Amino acid sequence: MASSHQDHPLFKKMEKLFGTIKEQIEKADDEKISVEDRDLLRLLETKAVDEALAIAERSRIPGLKKTVKVCTKVIGKVLDLEAQPPSGQAAEEELSGTAADLRQHRVDKMERIRERGDNPFKFAFDRSHNIGEARVAFEAAEPAGTEESPAEVPARLAGRLVAFRNQGKSCFADIRDEFGRIQLFMGLKQVGEDVFASLKDLDIGDFIGVEGAIKRTRRGEITIFATGYEILTKSLRPAAEKHHGLKDVETRYRKRYLDMVANPEVLETFKKRIQVVSYMRQWLEKQGYLEVETPMLHPIPGGATARPFITHHNTYDRDFYLRVAPELYLKRLIVGGFDKVFEINRCFRNEGVDTRHNPEFTTMELYEAYQDYMGLMEETEEMLTYIIEKIVGGTSFEYQGNTIEVKRPWKRMTLHDAIREYAGIDLEATRDRDEAVNLAKSVGVDVDPSMGYGKIVDEVMSDKVQPHLIQPTFLYDYPIELSPLAKKKRDNEALTERFQPFIACMEVGNAFSELNDPIDQRERFESQVALREAGDDEAQFLDEDFIASLEVGMPPTAGLGIGIDRLAMIVTDSASIREVILFPQLRTV
Repeated sequence: MASSHQDHPLFKKMEKLFGTIKEQIEKADDEKISVEDRDLLRLLETKAVDEALAIAERSRIPGLKKTVKVCTKVIGKVLDLEAQPPSGQAAEEELSGTAADLRQHRVDKMERIRERGDNPFKFAFDRSHNIGEARVAFEAAEPAGTEESPAEVPARLAGRLVAFRNQGKSCFADIRDEFGRIQLFMGLKQVGEDVFASLKDLDIGDFIGVEGAIKRTRRGEITIFATGYEILTKSLRPAAEKHHGLKDVETRYRKRYLDMVANPEVLETFKKRIQVVSYMRQWLEKQGYLEVETPMLHPIPGGATARPFITHHNTYDRDFYLRVAPELYLKRLIVGGFDKVFEINRCFRNEGVDTRHNPEFTTMELYEAYQDYMGLMEETEEMLTYIIEKIVGGTSFEYQGNTIEVKRPWKRMTLHDAIREYAGIDLEATRDRDEAVNLAKSVGVDVDPSMGYGKIVDEVMSDKVQPHLIQPTFLYDYPIELSPLAKKKRDNEALTERFQPFIACMEVGNAFSELNDPIDQRERFESQVALREAGDDEAQFLDEDFIASLEVGMPPTAGLGIGIDRLAMIVTDSASIREVILFPQLRTV
């Protein structure tokens, strides 16, 4: 660290946070402390913030994740402070001028690199390790070292320059790749005058490759002592304002690449999202499900109650609809002879946008022949528990201030029992719309004039029941008006064999005993057409080809849809769906 900054308040704040983290670990129950937790403070002290954040995400120690997040932000500011060059060697970010001036300053540096006969945009660089691997390799070799002959590991590393500290005849810098961050030392004696002089043309954000030996400094930081470097890509535009990072939410979403550069923890969020899909696919394939692909352009929108997007095919001179759900095509595959199929798919619904809805989203849908909704409920519970445990490292985790416990078995309630318990009204006792309206209004639920009985039940559930479903819960047996593709309940034809899993007050899925009676299906579709003609633009269309497929014969089947985005929100403790979609849809500005 540059001694001129040692008295800065940031250093005192950082040391205080180190003390808090140490205390949290020491006071935690032994069964909650992992080997990783015990290494956390060392990682933070050596500024290995990416590794520390990843460990904190997995930690079971109460409050530790929050403290570590605060600490890593302070460390980032400390690193920025250390990166400020001495007087007379102002970094580009300290220069005055417009963004265009700053960009031109970098372009000038790029041209100087070219004038030296170097290419500022290389084709490749042969790495010996990624940075995470390099740190692991050094730590594995370190015990064999001695005081007289400390351990060192030769390496060729590459990454983005994220800090630079010029100290006259030597400099320290930090480079970062997807897998970690490491300090870099270059001295005038080690690299020579010409190479050292060229360092003035580097900027934060440049990609460089370095070669040298990885050692530990006297201050204990793992560092690559470089014998040379290469400019791999010259950054012509700063990724974020130097000392404050990228905090504007709209900019983060619109320019996700800047978000990732400025906020490395965002990469960890999306790695967890990727894991959700990976573990889900693993579980399904192990159960014998086959992954298939079905069309995204539909001649008739179907499979869900939703407003579709419309596009036009020029060659056929006809309109098509972007997929709202793959359901009807997947069930055609069951008709055709598959027993178990699934598809991880993009769906599009021309609806409102909020913290839980994006017009383009990802779902997994599966269909299993000879199964019903109760059997599928068991499978769903097993699959979701498996995925969550794999990602969070246990059966309990924090989501937005609540501790969620996914240990099986999960709570199960009929939809009407839940309404009776949480809303205090009995909508199952009536089928009359006007009575349902009065009951809903009696508990403060607004009812739109276009709503039928089923929509009223759904509105009461959303408003009065869902906020209580913090812990994993299955609601089942929904009104027939809400479920045009589900079988009628065996002992009550006013209901359908349908369930939805809820976690952290969010609906994460939807499942049925699938309707395979073509006569009943036609009647349901015709009821939906009547609703559409009455003004419900989310009601489903009549699909004659799908009915024809049912007339060929579909075996008893259960189907499930899981919202990948919402599940990713839950395992990453994200309050908004936009935090887990790489490029969410935003209003044009």
